[in-house]
Amino acid sequence: FCGGFFLLKGVFPSHCRQSASPPTVRIVHSGQACNVEEERYSERVYTIKEGETLELQCLVTGHPRPQIRWTKTAGGASDRESSLHNETLRIENINRHQGGRYYCKAENGLGSPAIRSIRVDVYYLDDPVITIHQSVGEAKEQFYFERTVFLRCVANSNPPVHYTWRRGREVLSQGSDSGVEIYEPFFTQGETKILKLKNLRPQDYADYTCFSSVRNVCGIEDKSAHFTLSNRTAPPSIKLLLDDPLVVNPGETITLVCVASGGEPHPSLKWMRPDGQQLPKRSVVKGGTLTIPAVAIDDGGVYSCVGSNNVGNPAKKTTTILVRGLRKGRFWITPDPYHNDDNIQIGREVKISCQVEATPPEELQFSWLKNGRPLRSSERMVITHTDTDVSPGTTNLDIIDLKFTDFGTYTCVASLRNGGTPEISIDVNISSTTVPPELTIPRGRSHLITQEGDTVDLQCLVSGKPKPIILWSRVEESGVAAAAAATALMPDGSIQTESYDGILRISNVTREMSGTYRCQTSQYNGFNVKPREALIQLVVQFPPAVEPVHTEIRQALGRAFSLTCRLLRAHPARLLRYEWKLGTRLLTVGQFSDQRDDTNYHVRALNREGYGEYTCDITNEAGAGRCTMNTHPSTRGSPQHNLIDLHLSSQINFV
Repeated sequence: FCGGFFLLKGVFPSHCRQSASPPTVRIVHSGQACNVEEERYSERVYTIKEGETLELQCLVTGHPRPQIRWTKTAGGASDRESSLHNETLRIENINRHQGGRYYCKAENGLGSPAIRSIRVDVYYLDDPVITIHQSVGEAKEQFYFERTVFLRCVANSNPPVHYTWRRGREVLSQGSDSGVEIYEPFFTQGETKILKLKNLRPQDYADYTCFSSVRNVCGIEDKSAHFTLSNRTAPPSIKLLLDDPLVVNPGETITLVCVASGGEPHPSLKWMRPDGQQLPKRSVVKGGTLTIPAVAIDDGGVYSCVGSNNVGNPAKKTTTILVRGLRKGRFWITPDPYHNDDNIQIGREVKISCQVEATPPEELQFSWLKNGRPLRSSERMVITHTDTDVSPGTTNLDIIDLKFTDFGTYTCVASLRNGGTPEISIDVNISSTTVPPELTIPRGRSHLITQEGDTVDLQCLVSGKPKPIILWSRVEESGVAAAAAATALMPDGSIQTESYDGILRISNVTREMSGTYRCQTSQYNGFNVKPREALIQLVVQFPPAVEPVHTEIRQALGRAFSLTCRLLRAHPARLLRYEWKLGTRLLTVGQFSDQRDDTNYHVRALNREGYGEYTCDITNEAGAGRCTMNTHPSTRGSPQHNLIDLHLSSQINFV
């Protein structure tokens, strides 16, 4: 078994060398090509129209049969190693971004791999767009003004586009009219053609047409754009019929009205949000009117109306929607900072702070209650507020020279002056039982072992009165001696996760979630003292990954051959076992040594009962990985022409 022995075992017997041959490869196209031409260095260029189907075939020879891999590079860099292990590369509805150089690589372990490439050039022509720019210059004599108009035509294309201008039915060209100048700006590299009308004359007010053409390559027809220039042609101007900012209550229906106040042709209007944000799903746009029913807090932000008529620059007006709301009410207790206390003591100072995020911030107002009764500022109880324009808003209650009679429940109430949203009340209990937090890990829970796909709970026990919120974060060890720690993302993609019961639940655990997790007390909803923290180590076990996943083997009777199943990765990687079977018949079992990453099964002389499906299961505590190898009778008469076909169990399709 010449080829199979070499590929699976890594050894090539001497009696097979004469029949073996290194790979050769060539690329042929089987789709509708616009043009295929040879270029320098024997590179082939395949031209195709955008939207058509690209189909390339990699024809290979060689014994043993080579493995094939397609890759694409663009600009000399690998396209993230996108690859396809198949003879045929097929891309339906190809787009302009999928052009580039495609490589077919074939290798069978003999000599150097055979590589051929073909460059795919995608042709397209977008509709041209005419934009108008006007300028007014003062003549030297200062007796009159000259008005110059530039008509700019732009169309994205491949290959470079050719432009033609017409005024009415008259074809305009450089020199055909002393009042007309046609030129191409240097920096546009063939993408733009400008028609300059200097010192406008009555005959210049007319219909203009820009024709764009790629000379019918790939059957791409010419396209055109039209514009009518008149003495009323003017850039757009718009205005908003609403307050800025627009402050609304949640649940209300709001309407933003944008109207065109000038411009010829009449401008088109559209509403948009910054940075590509989508308009609210419930919103309705009709012309320049944007209606948002049942507005929510998330709908707040900046909205822009843009008016465009292809004359001059688009006009843009922006407004801000503020949806009234109160969020994230928090508190913290600060013991006497001058005595380095972590606790509350009679005769010392204690401060209670309240913080709330408000929209709009200037409408935020606070009040204080003690045991349900209004509390006013005094010499021993000082109430202060931060600047109302600053968010989040904060209020402080300083109790100076704490007395036994000061124990009780203090309530901080946040509200908006104009209403529109429920107020937030935060109760803070101050008593002799008020103590700072302590944080511990339950016994046996600081080192957790779970398996991929399971659900695991990480738990930190927190005591204290009041009991603070627990903040979970993830730590990645780095550096030579793991001295430095770099922040990693939590399983949900956030940097930090809040927990009110001290439990972090991770569902459908993956191997990437292994590592160290930190739980710590927050400095809000509790004591404003140095945070307490603890670490939990999470180990995720996963079954072995093996290769080859699936192999088809052709072999003649009487021949000897060897099968190999290789371990790629596993956790845990110790105490691994292997089990070879032919069908349901057990052939051999064993255990991996620390020095081996593969297991072999040898057949001294193949008989008819030896044909069938060989499987090798490599197992650990988390499960098993399986190599499957199907053996078939050789299709060639001579044992020196045995074949091995490798097929991957999955493929990556180009899209």
